[in-house]
Amino acid sequence: MGLEVIVLAAGAGTRMRSRLPKVLHPLAGRPLLAHVLDAATALEPSRVHVVIGDGSSEVKTRFAGNAHISWVLQEPRRGTGDAVAQALPGVAEDATVLVLLGDVPLIGADTLRRCVQSATDGGIGIVTATWPQPDGFGARILRQGENVVGIVEERDATAAERAIQEVNAGILAAPRTALAELLAAVTPDNAQGEYYLTDVVALAAKRGQRVEGARATDSEQALGVNDRAQLAQLERYHQRQQAIALLAAGVALADPARLDVRGEVEAGRDCAIDVNVVLEGDVQLGDDVSIGANCVIRNSVLGNGVDVQPMSCIDGAVVAAGCRVGPFARLRPGTELGERVHIGNFVETKKAKLGRGAKANHLAYLGDASVGEECNIGAGAITCNYDGVEKHRTEIGDRAFVGTNATLVAPLAIGEEAYVGAGSTITSNVQREDLAVGRARQRNIQGWSPPAKRRTREVGTAGKAASAPKAERQEG
Repeated sequence: MGLEVIVLAAGAGTRMRSRLPKVLHPLAGRPLLAHVLDAATALEPSRVHVVIGDGSSEVKTRFAGNAHISWVLQEPRRGTGDAVAQALPGVAEDATVLVLLGDVPLIGADTLRRCVQSATDGGIGIVTATWPQPDGFGARILRQGENVVGIVEERDATAAERAIQEVNAGILAAPRTALAELLAAVTPDNAQGEYYLTDVVALAAKRGQRVEGARATDSEQALGVNDRAQLAQLERYHQRQQAIALLAAGVALADPARLDVRGEVEAGRDCAIDVNVVLEGDVQLGDDVSIGANCVIRNSVLGNGVDVQPMSCIDGAVVAAGCRVGPFARLRPGTELGERVHIGNFVETKKAKLGRGAKANHLAYLGDASVGEECNIGAGAITCNYDGVEKHRTEIGDRAFVGTNATLVAPLAIGEEAYVGAGSTITSNVQREDLAVGRARQRNIQGWSPPAKRRTREVGTAGKAASAPKAERQEG
């Protein structure tokens, strides 16, 4: 008997007050639904069915690359029980069904396994969480001893029931056949006129079926998202967990509350991360990496001893050991820095490979370029890689020197140990050890007057000419 997962993702999310479907709102840089699908995948189900409704085309487009999803359209939307019933025809008769919610993104795989185990043993499993002050946290769990006998929605609960601290997470596991029978008996006799999946629990208890509640390992894992405030709350919870994991791995965080991890981070020994750093995508840090304040590192590899100065952005780059980047530097996708490369303030690179010991310490742009070992790129130097139609490469040999404010018009090759004079525009190749100077010859013009002085002089001359005839008439 295999496991199949049904994810309920059809809700309109009106309290989000957004045109974006609720399950596509980002948490840690990824849609809520992506986190739920990750949790489902960890259990290795044979199939995953996603029930969609509001914004269905957007949701399907966002996950178009996931060929393992079976999409089910709920139209019209008549509650969670109806949503599960719409998906059941596509589920194998002998399967165990796990129902997840698309807006409960951080539920742990261990908790889900315990829930599924209850169904595998012939009963029904649900996930619960305990809150000291449960108001606003959802439906309450009704028990007789240790047995779950029902779930009551908060809006339908009595005062005594609302005081119950154990709440429902909305996640349920059951044998497919038993679930189908129970859903057929559910009626819309409630304040919303909907078919509640939670009614299955009371029906099962009345029929003598065992219902077990698997308490979430951490109650915050069971939180759902109904509005932006709850989304922000879950974001901070998730980021706190990411920070705890990095601290446990030996990373020094200046302030764990001011770090955002929006992907997967692998870190070596004795790394240090200052405040307001954002790590996105797949980030790998070697030993002794230092990242200054207000940096963004995205889909990049930083080798041992790399020093990233404040206000820098590294995106899609490979940075070898001993490099120094920043402050205010930007490494764009395709950048590869050899060992001990220095990239300074207001330097931008894109599809650029710099050899060991090369330096571009300030105010330079290196795009579609290869820079050899021990090269020096002066302030204001740029590679002109785009002609308006195509991109072209610049090749600079080892130990070449490119002077301040040099303009290198690609395609171009500069040989090893060649020099480019400051202020030059270079349009043809430079051979090894040659000096290239591409600027106009200087001329010093003596007696030259700035336009403002010439204008003043012309106005004064015109005034004298106008007054002369009047003086002659007076004398006559």
